[in-house]
Amino acid sequence: MKNPLHIWGTLILILFLFPVVIQFVPGGPTVKSSNLAKESAYIVYASNVVEEEPAPEVKEATGGDSKVLLYFTHSHEAFEPITKAVAGKVAVSHQTENIVKVGGKLQNQLQFHGIPTDVLPVDNAKEMSSKGIPHSRAYAAIRPHVKQRLGEKEYELIIDLHRDSVGPAKTTMTHEGERFAKVAFVIGTEHPKYKENQAKANRLKQEMEKLVPGITRSFIMKGGAGVDGKYNQDLDPSIILIELGGIGNTEDELNRTVSVIAQAASTMLSEETPSYAEY
Repeated sequence: MKNPLHIWGTLILILFLFPVVIQFVPGGPTVKSSNLAKESAYIVYASNVVEEEPAPEVKEATGGDSKVLLYFTHSHEAFEPITKAVAGKVAVSHQTENIVKVGGKLQNQLQFHGIPTDVLPVDNAKEMSSKGIPHSRAYAAIRPHVKQRLGEKEYELIIDLHRDSVGPAKTTMTHEGERFAKVAFVIGTEHPKYKENQAKANRLKQEMEKLVPGITRSFIMKGGAGVDGKYNQDLDPSIILIELGGIGNTEDELNRTVSVIAQAASTMLSEETPSYAEY
């Protein structure tokens, strides 16, 4: 009769080795990695464009083939419903809940449509504050950054994204039961080639109207005393200034419109550039 200690030792050894051996048996259990990528959650807006939610922090796109550049002259412009929901009080200027964050969603949407998009990594309002530059000099303050980037790289569409200062009665519309933030295009008329900027803006405006009729407002033509008159659009014919909604638009309204802008830009950029015309 075998020694009981020898029998128990053999049993313990078998139990110890069994999980290791079973992995090599055909049809046996497989080991799954614990580092599987987490699937992204998506949200579909009214224009049937899919966007990741939540939107990540705005980061400059990599690669040399970007077609679109986004930048923000008034980077701290904010929307009252959003600042109230996040900070508990109404504000039209905010360091984080602002037009730059909305621009991050636009960047995501454009890239979803296969349009590589850069964001100029400049918090203009923060830089101006640190240097004691008044708000009225915002376009002059951002200009060297934009000029430098355009000297390094060419883009087919350049958007200076803003929030208008008017109320929701002028900046909100309803289409098929969904509310959208309306868009206006500002054109500085005090440079000789402003009609080229207007033509580019008009192409985007037309494509947006095809998707959601009434989503855009009339052109805002700016020139003369008391206004900038150029808005840095003289630096490139592809620069357009977009007023996205106004102080009273909600996050949902802005998100729906962002998806429309991206889809319209995708269509516009996929087509052959038309000759510039009078408007």
